Amino acid sequence: MLSNIVLGGYIAAALLFVLAIVGLGRQDTARSGNAYGILGMSLAVIATAVHTFTSEWNTLGFVLLVVAVVIAFTVGLTYSSRVAMTGLPGLVALFNAFGGQASAAVGINSALGVDTYESFNEQLVHGVTVWAAVVIGSLTFAGSLIAFGKLGGRVTSRPVVLKARWLVMGLLGTGLVGSLVWYMLAPSIWPLVIAHLLGYVFGVLMVLAIGGADMPVVVSFLNSFSGWAGALSGFAIGSDLLVVAGTIVGMSGIILSIVMARGMNRSIRNVLLGGFGTADSTGSAVAVLDADGNPRQAVSVDASDVAAWLLEADSVIIAPGYGMAVAQAQHPVAELTRRLIEQGKTVRFAIHPVAGRLPGHMNVLLAEARVPYDIVLEMDEINADFPSTDVVLVIGANDTVNPAAMEPGSPISGMPVLHVWEGHRVVVFKRSMAAGYSGVENPLFFHENTAMLFGDAKASAETLVTAVGTAKV
Repeated sequence: MLSNIVLGGYIAAALLFVLAIVGLGRQDTARSGNAYGILGMSLAVIATAVHTFTSEWNTLGFVLLVVAVVIAFTVGLTYSSRVAMTGLPGLVALFNAFGGQASAAVGINSALGVDTYESFNEQLVHGVTVWAAVVIGSLTFAGSLIAFGKLGGRVTSRPVVLKARWLVMGLLGTGLVGSLVWYMLAPSIWPLVIAHLLGYVFGVLMVLAIGGADMPVVVSFLNSFSGWAGALSGFAIGSDLLVVAGTIVGMSGIILSIVMARGMNRSIRNVLLGGFGTADSTGSAVAVLDADGNPRQAVSVDASDVAAWLLEADSVIIAPGYGMAVAQAQHPVAELTRRLIEQGKTVRFAIHPVAGRLPGHMNVLLAEARVPYDIVLEMDEINADFPSTDVVLVIGANDTVNPAAMEPGSPISGMPVLHVWEGHRVVVFKRSMAAGYSGVENPLFFHENTAMLFGDAKASAETLVTAVGTAKV
């Protein structure tokens, strides 16, 4: 009877995980999707604990499980509640890291519990599964920690490539295959320990060689890896629920990585090979020439000028980027939006697929500030509307609005971008003239219809809220 209840719990948890993925696919259902995921994981933990300690009761094991769950819950809740929205991509990278390490540990533990195999086929399937879980899990852990460092500025965003990179990678690959052969011929803990350590080195070198501009794709890809590591560890210990959950995460991560790579006009292979984003994101302004061949200068304006343009406008598009998240400007931007709409103006948001440091980062920020879902549009839905827009506000975005992507020979050539420069007036909220995260300079700053509103994006938006709210229309 109890075993049937546990099985029912596993099935219900798996269904809740599916509902969570479906819900997270839309902004208006993301909250319910997150709730389904929480409920599913809670049910999975309870069902696993019941199954484990009713089939083989172990008082010490039960106490250790409870202590581990309490510690994990406390740490996770405390850290997640304190992390700023700008730190969300890094938090996801940390989740990937610990998920990968947990899967590697489960794989090693499952190997320790096997003394002999009944047949070679059983040894082959279980041995390869355990080895793969250990390698992929350790690679995910180390690579995710490097991604966390790059996203937070703790590790340089420039690609760090060894001179003998491919020789080193070849030696690592040979060592990994050797550890697998060793484990298959003489199963013991030592070949798995070696595979574990080599997986660490492989993960570090792989992600170090990738530029900071590609970190959103890398985080998504490592999220997929953590899922596959979980699925493999599920095979190793015979956990159907872990296999299902890991496969869901693995497949969704792969699909998301492909979508994001296409949003940057890249391939997954090209991203993982590294070498993009080689310039620092603090470069000087690019030289853009006018009709006479002289360097064109950027035009700086103050908030009163921008407020006057907004009051005259009938249509406004706001293109947010990571800078809006850093400045925590989403709330005054949302208030500015409400006041403009109250004055009869059409206001919409243009969201690039890789805006911010994580897919959906801008959508989450806007939802937090209670911006209506129906005015938040994806790039493909709104790009054709820029030519008929009176004022475009670019708030903290850079690479995703860079017209250099339209020119051959540019490092970001061919990357789909928001065509903000086609608006009648463009206002760029920015602290300086520095390049974006990719290190590619942005000629948008020097377009004839572009004006720079320098300063903190939050303070600038608050000033505009006051100016627009008190002006007579």
